[in-house]
Amino acid sequence: MPIIEAQNLTKQVVSPEGTLTILDDVSFALEAGAACAIVGASGSGKSTLLGLLAGLDVPTRGRVRLDGADLGALDEDGRARLRAGRVGFIFQSFQLLAGLSALENVMLPLELAGQHDARASAQAALEHVGLADRLGHYPSQLSGGEQQRVAIARAFGARPKILFADEPTGSLDQATGARVIELLFALNREQATTLVLVTHDESLAAYCQRRIRLDGGRLRT
Repeated sequence: MPIIEAQNLTKQVVSPEGTLTILDDVSFALEAGAACAIVGASGSGKSTLLGLLAGLDVPTRGRVRLDGADLGALDEDGRARLRAGRVGFIFQSFQLLAGLSALENVMLPLELAGQHDARASAQAALEHVGLADRLGHYPSQLSGGEQQRVAIARAFGARPKILFADEPTGSLDQATGARVIELLFALNREQATTLVLVTHDESLAAYCQRRIRLDGGRLRT
C-alpha cells in the first residue's frame, strides 16, 4: 500500500473575481521510503499540494490517504494527532522558537509527544547533524545553515515516517544549501523516511527518485 496517495485532488478558493482553481484533479501515489520533489513555477500550486498531503488544509474535492488513514474522515484534531505521531516538517524560514536553545527546540515536540527520553534523543539528533557544540545556543546566535540543521534535527528526532519540506534551502547560500541537502538525504536513507519536498531548484529535485511537476495547478508528466 502506498504511504501517500492523492486521488483527484482539487483546491478552489472564492475571490472577488470568481472561483480560482489552485489545484485541478491531481492524482499520484508514493511508496514508503521514497524521495519525491514537487516542482513547478511560482504559483503553480506546490505549497498548496504539500499542505493538502500533510492534512494542514482540506481539498475542495478529492481524497488524501496518509499512511493508511483517510484524511477526509478525520476532523482537525484527528489530523493533528496523526501528524504528531508520524510526520515531520522543515520550512524555509526554519520556524525555531527564539526563546529556546537549540536543544530545547528539538526537545519540545518530543516532550509534547510524551517521549520520556526527550533530552537524550534531542542531544543525539543535534550531534548527528554536527551541532554537538551548539546545544545551548539560541537561534539568534546561530547562522542560517546552523538554524536549518537544528530544524532538521527537530524533524528527524522523532523518527517520522514522512517528512515534508517546503523550500528547505531557499533561505541559504549555495554552499550552505548544498551541505543541508546532503544531510537531509543522508537522514532520509538512514531512517527510511519518506521525503516530500517542494522546490524550484532543479539541482535539488535531481536528488529525488520521483518528481511531481505542476503547471497551473495541473499535473504534468
